[in-house]
Amino acid sequence: MTSAKDPYGIQELAKREKAAHVMGGPDKVARQHAKGRLTARERIDALVDRSSFDEVGLLNHSDRPAVEAITPADGKIVGFATIGGRHVVVAADDATVLAGTGGMVGMTKTFRLKQYAVDHGLPIVNLGDAGGARMPDIMGSDGMMKFGWPIDHAPRDRRVPMISAILGECFGLPSWSAAIADVVVQVKGTVYAVGGSSIITVATGEQVSDQQLGGWEMHAHTTGAVDLFADDEAHCMTLIRRVLGYLPSSHEQAPRVVPCQDDPDERVDAVLEVVPSSLRQPYDMHALIDLIADEDSVLELKPFFDGSLITALARIDGHVTGILANNPMVTAGAMGPGACEKAVSFITLCDSFHIPLLFLHDTPGFMLSLEAEQKKMSIQIMRWIDALHHTTVPRVSLIVRKSYGMAHLNMSGGQMLSDQLLAWPCADISFMAPDVAVNVMHGRKSQADKEAQLAEMQHASAPWSAAGLGLIDQIIEPRDSRRAIIRAFRRARNPDGSARRSRRLMASWPKF
Repeated sequence: MTSAKDPYGIQELAKREKAAHVMGGPDKVARQHAKGRLTARERIDALVDRSSFDEVGLLNHSDRPAVEAITPADGKIVGFATIGGRHVVVAADDATVLAGTGGMVGMTKTFRLKQYAVDHGLPIVNLGDAGGARMPDIMGSDGMMKFGWPIDHAPRDRRVPMISAILGECFGLPSWSAAIADVVVQVKGTVYAVGGSSIITVATGEQVSDQQLGGWEMHAHTTGAVDLFADDEAHCMTLIRRVLGYLPSSHEQAPRVVPCQDDPDERVDAVLEVVPSSLRQPYDMHALIDLIADEDSVLELKPFFDGSLITALARIDGHVTGILANNPMVTAGAMGPGACEKAVSFITLCDSFHIPLLFLHDTPGFMLSLEAEQKKMSIQIMRWIDALHHTTVPRVSLIVRKSYGMAHLNMSGGQMLSDQLLAWPCADISFMAPDVAVNVMHGRKSQADKEAQLAEMQHASAPWSAAGLGLIDQIIEPRDSRRAIIRAFRRARNPDGSARRSRRLMASWPKF
């Protein structure tokens, strides 16, 4: 709208932009702050580089005239920005506008911008704080037919990293975004579920709280659907920025290399203090990982979900590396169905974005129990094996102590053909622990016969015979672990030292 006093419409533009920035109004903003939460615009400012946000669709509003005046930006704030100098696409739900629910205009611009990110190689960050689709917009045949996730004709196929944050009560749309994201960060006290407790009570009569449905503890320990947990929103933004530092902007690039000042040939004496020589004595594998990785570079994903397996992004020799490590502090390192799901999800992430894999063995095998079988243990184990068969990033495997049964193969041992298979001199490799095998095979024999058989099995499970037959590439002194791993990964890179690119055979695999 122009006038004689405003022939170019500059004042009209300023007025409309100002109205959009008010969002749902002072009362709704105050209500958001009273919950200890930032508004969508404040969240974007806290995440991205200063003054870098370039909004798309600021003047949008609902396509329903009845709510046009109360739907600035149609409840979705989206645009381009930089984080640490890298170009990204950011989408944030505005909980002050009709609880952040999705209307046609807001959803369409969000989908369109995310597809632009995929097509142009820009990471996507989704800041979730919303209910699902907006009613009554979605009601009726015409409403339902117009709402859709345009994934059939524009699959993401992990062409760019996608990070989703759970910053409020997230149902429907922000939950769908989290479900397909590569990494999910949830702030404690928030909710991530398909629908809220009130809807469930009305529909089924079931009495359940939102926290039971999708609180952080449920996802941390039961579902494994969330990778990282933040104490507050500032912590969440720090984690998002940190995750981006491990990932390339798109599948066409390798992760950024950060020069490491540590001597790659230096022995790490502390390894002998961290790992006991006795196979029966537990220790925390995190301590060994910290000694192998570059200083302060380890970021563990899904830290509370089946802790028998650690999955972590780290840097080794400056290069981003994915680490899968058994943890003897949890179920003695015996892995269950959750560990299998966790491994496949992590391997898929790393292989899709050209991140080499390091396996650290110390496991008595897989869990044998009724509960494990009820959770399809055999299928989960073989899905992990299938994932290994599809990986094309470099793999290095180190047998620290125990490596028994099928778990030895799942940890990229034996005939799984790692680029290099290393072992400590104290490594114990067999179908099962020798003392267990003796009792299974010779339960009724004399103690003397059992002891003789045990000594024979213990000798056979030592790494020497496998090394003698060329089945182990190198037996290394424990203090040389970091040095040997660095050398193995350097050999696995391209001749110019650049990362060997994956063929991305797992790019369209589901997360679980």
